[in-house]
Amino acid sequence: MKPSSAFLLAPPVPSQEAEDPWRFDALGCVRSRYDVTIDSLPRARYRSGLEIGGATGLLTEKLQARCEALLSLETSESAQARAIHRCRHLSHVRFERMNVPDRYPEQTFDLTLVSGRGAYWSLPELALAQQRILEHLEPGGHLVLVHWTGQTRDMRCGGHEVHDAFRQLTPWHLRHLRGEMEGTWRLDIFERL
Repeated sequence: MKPSSAFLLAPPVPSQEAEDPWRFDALGCVRSRYDVTIDSLPRARYRSGLEIGGATGLLTEKLQARCEALLSLETSESAQARAIHRCRHLSHVRFERMNVPDRYPEQTFDLTLVSGRGAYWSLPELALAQQRILEHLEPGGHLVLVHWTGQTRDMRCGGHEVHDAFRQLTPWHLRHLRGEMEGTWRLDIFERL
C-alpha cells in the first residue's frame, strides 16, 4: 500500500459546540485515511457493524456500504446530528448517543470499528471496553482500530497504548491479522477467536 498523506497529520482538536466539532469536513486528508481504513477490511460485506465514535459521519458513510446493518455510536450531540443528516438516506444505518464503555449495545456484531475513540478512555475504561467488545464481537468477527499516535491534553491514552492493549489479548481471544503505521496513524485489525 502506498503511503497516504492522511496518516501524516495530527487529528483536529475537538470543539464540542462547533457544528463540525473535529473539523473533519474541512480536512480532505481525513477522507483519505478513512478510505485506507475501509480498504483494509478483510471482508467485502458484514452482517452487523458497530462504529464506536462515529463523529460527524464521514467514516460512517463509507463503512455503511460494507454492512447490511450499521450502528454508529457517538457522545457529541452536535457531531451526531451532522452524521444523521449526512446519512439520512441510508435506512440500514442507526445512530445512538452512547458513551462506551459506560454503556454498550446489547446485540452482537461481526465488525466493530474504533476510530480514535479509545484515546479518550482511561486505562480502567480501556480494560472495560476490551471486555465489552469481546463479549459482543462474534467468533470470526473483525475488530478494526485506527488511532493517531500522538498525544493532546484531552486524550487519556495514546494510540499505541490502545492498540497494544488489544494486542495483549492475542492469542487467547483475538488473532492479529494486520498492523501498519503511516506517519502518526496506526491501524490494527483483529479477528475474534
